[in-house]
Amino acid sequence: MINSATKTLLCLVTFGLMSVLSDSMFTKEELYHEERNSLIQLRDSLRSIVNLHSNWTGPPCYKSHSRWIGITCSGSNVVGIVLEGIQLTGSLPPDALSNVTYLSNLSLRNNALHGDIPNLDGLMYLQIVDLSLNRFSGSIPTEFTKLPQLNDLQLQNNLLNGTIPPFNQSGLFSFNVSHNFLSGHVPETDVLKTFPKNSFDHNLGLCGDVIGKSCNESRPVGPAAPPRVQVSPHHAPTAMTRAPTAKIAAPPTKSPTAALHLHQNSHQLGASRVVLIAIGAALVPCLLLCLFLYLQRRNRKANQAEGLLGIPMAYFEKADKSSGSKEQKDGELEFFNKEKATFNLDALLRSSAVLMGKGGLGITYRVTIESGPVVTVKRLRNVSAVGRREFVQQLQLLGKLRHENLVEIISYNYSQEEKLIIYDYLPGSSLFQLLHENRGAGRTPMPWASRLSIVKGIAKGLTYLHQCLPFHKVPHANIKSSNILISDNYNYPKITDYGLQPLLPHSHRLAVAKSPEYSQGKKLTCKSDVYCFGLLILEVVTGKLPSESQEEIPMPQWVRLALKNEWSTDVLDVELVSERENHEDMLKLVEIALECTELDPEKRPKMTEVAKRIEEIKEPSRGRRRWVN
Repeated sequence: MINSATKTLLCLVTFGLMSVLSDSMFTKEELYHEERNSLIQLRDSLRSIVNLHSNWTGPPCYKSHSRWIGITCSGSNVVGIVLEGIQLTGSLPPDALSNVTYLSNLSLRNNALHGDIPNLDGLMYLQIVDLSLNRFSGSIPTEFTKLPQLNDLQLQNNLLNGTIPPFNQSGLFSFNVSHNFLSGHVPETDVLKTFPKNSFDHNLGLCGDVIGKSCNESRPVGPAAPPRVQVSPHHAPTAMTRAPTAKIAAPPTKSPTAALHLHQNSHQLGASRVVLIAIGAALVPCLLLCLFLYLQRRNRKANQAEGLLGIPMAYFEKADKSSGSKEQKDGELEFFNKEKATFNLDALLRSSAVLMGKGGLGITYRVTIESGPVVTVKRLRNVSAVGRREFVQQLQLLGKLRHENLVEIISYNYSQEEKLIIYDYLPGSSLFQLLHENRGAGRTPMPWASRLSIVKGIAKGLTYLHQCLPFHKVPHANIKSSNILISDNYNYPKITDYGLQPLLPHSHRLAVAKSPEYSQGKKLTCKSDVYCFGLLILEVVTGKLPSESQEEIPMPQWVRLALKNEWSTDVLDVELVSERENHEDMLKLVEIALECTELDPEKRPKMTEVAKRIEEIKEPSRGRRRWVN
């Protein structure tokens, strides 16, 4: 016999096992491969200004979020497909959506889709179907009447023909089939009777009590005029209608006397116009000259108070110039290389400047010094509380750094209102521009050899920073693709915006804020830089941006999930897929990136180890020097 204590113990053990099993069953992220296969079939049958082939890769859903454009999720299931106004072309496979079981919202409006409307039979949760403003032809599928949750059906502005099925779902509250080629008797169901006549307007031959038109009315002889198709500004017309030819009446003939009188009046009017035009022609140059002199005078006055960088000169004229202090004074530039000290602050501020970008650290300009070099100037912001000594010490430290993969700091200036850093100018583009701009037709793909070479250079530069700035909590703190510059002649990638985190009161504007320890309120370390570098590697290999929003799937989790489900080619940029002989090396680099992006900083490798392992990946013998974007 089992005593009561033993029974109680057995019950507790059984309950505990059930709880563990239940937790493991429900916390495991389940993927629906058939659902994904259906969406891939849909992707491969369509073309668009949005490259679905490169966007719809990996898992569609992860923890109720999706990285796929136009897709919304609930758990691991797709519940919404909204691709509106992106110039989708092609026809939908008949059963392309049959396995998207939990789909509730389908909107493909304002595109150029043609062919038959797909079969949506079996999608028991479907509530919204909007296929309007397309070129769908054929009949409305009768299976639509069997969608129990349907409450909004929009099929207007297509080329549909045939009859209207007997819709009678009690929840259907919005319905429109206007501007098509539908004909026949409109079913007199309780639901269809509730919709206004304009829901059926402009069709070829609809009739019935629902639209107030008897089916016995005689039809006009000859072909009926096609319905007017209303299109949006971005929607190409699907059919052209010929306007009826109108007879233009000839103007009445005038008597010779009236004609002569009209000719004399017109001659007098023409002479007056000639005089006015001559006077106007004489006045215009005078007015233009006056305007030019006025603007020149105004600009001269403005330039006396403000440089072309938009910084008032008064900001730099507050120092006591008689002071014998050796510290840099307002109104002066401190140069690290005396050979490059070919201009002063006054020349800098009065030189022509072109805005290059705005970021978390400040505003960046390209400045062309008159009779001098071209430099990059960064106006720091959010550093007003930094004292002179702290700022100067930090810039003196950074200005001594020299590495082939770092952008050199030439000079700096401190004033109470403005803090400037002057960098060596590197003509070319940022890594962000090379990876993400001009995607689509006409773009020259960025080959694997070029990407690997760039990653190796960044790893070397970042390792140098970590060795030279050992006392910095985060040596770089803002490593991202927009801070990697690639020269026009493609020599070396160069890192910029490094070492400035100690001057900022908060790091939320910097790339380091993407690290898990930042969001958890933990201490930032050099391993936070390693995490950002791992994100940068994934961006280079996948061609996708790291998550900018908390609602998006983090890039490392997305890649891990894709590799776990053997979708290895899905993680590769579409521009790299064709280089099959290099896939193994690409995945080696992805593996290093995933180690760099471990959630626990202690599990991440040091930058020296990362650089060594990346250097061991052999560069392809061809492709690097050939590539020009």
